[in-house]
Amino acid sequence: MAGLLRRVACARTARSADPGAPRNDGGGHPVRTILNVVAGFVALVFLAISGWMIALGPLPLGDAQQVSTTVVDRHGKLLRAYAMADGRWRLPVEAASEVDPRYLQVLLAYEDKRFHSHVGVDPLAIGRAALQFVTDGHIVSGGSTITMQLARLLEPRRERSLTAKLRQMVRALELEVRLSKQQILDLYLTLAPFGGNLEGIRAASLAYFGKEPKRLTLAETALLVALPQSPERRRLDRYPDEARAARDRVLQRMVQQGALSADDAAQAEAAPVERLRKPMPMLAPHAADQAIAMVKDTPLIRLTIDIGLQRALEALARDRAAALGSDISVAMLAVDHTSGEVLAHVGSPGYFDERRAGQVDMTRAVRSPGSTLKPFIYGLAFEDGFVHPESLIDDRPIRFGVYAPENFDMTFQGTVPVRKALQLSLNVPAIALLDRVGPSRLAARLKQAGGPLVLPKEEAPGLAMGLGGVGVRLHDLAQLYGGIARLGTVMPLRELADHAAPAEPLRLIDQVAAWQVGHVLLGTPPPDNAVANRIAFKTGTSYGYRDAWSVGFDGRLTIGVWVGRPDGAPVPGLVGRTAAAPILFDAFARTGRLPAPLPKAPRGALLASNAKLPLPLRRFRPAGELLRTGDAAALRIQFPLNGSRIEAAGDDGVPSLPIKVSGGVTPMTVLVNGVSVGELDSRRQRLLNQPQPGFARLTVLDAMGAADTVVVRIQ
Repeated sequence: MAGLLRRVACARTARSADPGAPRNDGGGHPVRTILNVVAGFVALVFLAISGWMIALGPLPLGDAQQVSTTVVDRHGKLLRAYAMADGRWRLPVEAASEVDPRYLQVLLAYEDKRFHSHVGVDPLAIGRAALQFVTDGHIVSGGSTITMQLARLLEPRRERSLTAKLRQMVRALELEVRLSKQQILDLYLTLAPFGGNLEGIRAASLAYFGKEPKRLTLAETALLVALPQSPERRRLDRYPDEARAARDRVLQRMVQQGALSADDAAQAEAAPVERLRKPMPMLAPHAADQAIAMVKDTPLIRLTIDIGLQRALEALARDRAAALGSDISVAMLAVDHTSGEVLAHVGSPGYFDERRAGQVDMTRAVRSPGSTLKPFIYGLAFEDGFVHPESLIDDRPIRFGVYAPENFDMTFQGTVPVRKALQLSLNVPAIALLDRVGPSRLAARLKQAGGPLVLPKEEAPGLAMGLGGVGVRLHDLAQLYGGIARLGTVMPLRELADHAAPAEPLRLIDQVAAWQVGHVLLGTPPPDNAVANRIAFKTGTSYGYRDAWSVGFDGRLTIGVWVGRPDGAPVPGLVGRTAAAPILFDAFARTGRLPAPLPKAPRGALLASNAKLPLPLRRFRPAGELLRTGDAAALRIQFPLNGSRIEAAGDDGVPSLPIKVSGGVTPMTVLVNGVSVGELDSRRQRLLNQPQPGFARLTVLDAMGAADTVVVRIQ
């Protein structure tokens, strides 16, 4: 209209500028009057429309961006979705990458042929709809574009009037200005109704077909195109016949347009229509719940979980729990110990299994660990240098004050190698070593590595902790065993992929000691029908048969398994070796990959048979049984002092680090970082080749097995 007024003004100016032009003063006034009236009327209409558009307010895009929270795995695959606060399922979607291309072709061919060319309103479609209304006497098609339908979804109204249609047109024009065609299509496919509380193609495809809409059959495609036109009257769970008829009309329209062959349409029409909705995906529900609690108001949460492994281990947990009994629960955790990323998190066999307390995450429940702490006792003993895997140790009745440990089978093996004592999980040797290492030191070291032990209030660590007299979580055990696989350093576990940077490794035990423990556990006899020497593992059974454990690792993964009753009731005959270990080996088999080899022996590892070990390492004796000659004083390292800082010497190869001791029984052997470097002279001293810069552990063992250790820093 403004252009029209400008053209009229220009014409009037041209006439006034031409003196030769004929003038008709009497006839010009009516024309000008009419033009002025028309201009005024148009201006009033323009102002009215402008005011009406302003009264509409801004586009309500904020509410449309509210979607269900979705939790996805490390590859972006859906693990679990949460309904919105009002109970609706509305999952975000990107049409270009997450929707079957054929669905998009059928949708646009059926609903909006010129979607990519019009500006939100299609005059040809509106004209066709008007003509059909005039000729048929009723509404045949509405003429609405995808953009207009999106406008109606953004501002839902029940009435069907000219005003409502004009409102949709205005909003459609606004949408085309604000959003790209791809964004409009994505938003439409997120908001389109599909019956009940289902909104968007992803929610519909998951509920009706049990799969994402990325790969749909022709019958599924036509059905999903038909449902939004009348979602409540075509609900599959209520009116499957109406839904099927609507689907077939879509197929026939495609045949009429030449987009589909009659044979393909007939084959699709023969496909049945599902009458029941399928449950929404519910993988790693406990991990998802924890992520939701940690990350607030985030529509998309990415975990480190691998959906394939998660699905396999959940199925394994269900199968084994069903075989073990109706009250028995199973929990598992699979970890990439290199990065600390949790690849599978199974908190229970069934999230909605009330009898097994399925919603309780047993990977984080505090339970008695049984014998699963023994590898860390042996690790500290190896680290201190007073015992070696090939050392001999006694398994016989012994008493520590009022505490007299016994083996699980109530028998004793006599004198056995330390290696065998750990592989057979003998109790007496483990407690003897713990008495030497110190329960408080073990508890402190595990806490330092991210595995705090839970003790009764105001109770100090004692020897019973070596056999399960403390509380621990499967989550922490998996983390600690991962430290053994990593040769002594622990990576804190994490499940959130995008919200936390990887933490720094934590120290567990010495590198050589960790390798020795892993090498010993690799030789543990496997359960029946399992292959030996592939997985380093340890089992545990708590007092009263309440908990069965098995934790193992290869060069890549650490997997922990817990079996028991969530209420802590005893289960007669529930033993780690028969209940949990088979699940552990099956879990490794279901990873789909052969076990990765463990790391090679680090530099400084002493590889020798018992006969070739230094004399003090050939046999371990408890501290109370160390034999002494005459009035021999206790062995003590006088120099260097524990915690000393020593300046690094040159690289001339001349021994420059003196060590002096007092007491003890000669001959005495010196170990540097667990490696024998010779014996002390008659004056109980020696010059040593200085270790590389960093921390060094110096240990002296005398002929009776007594030992003293200091840690110094070379700088």
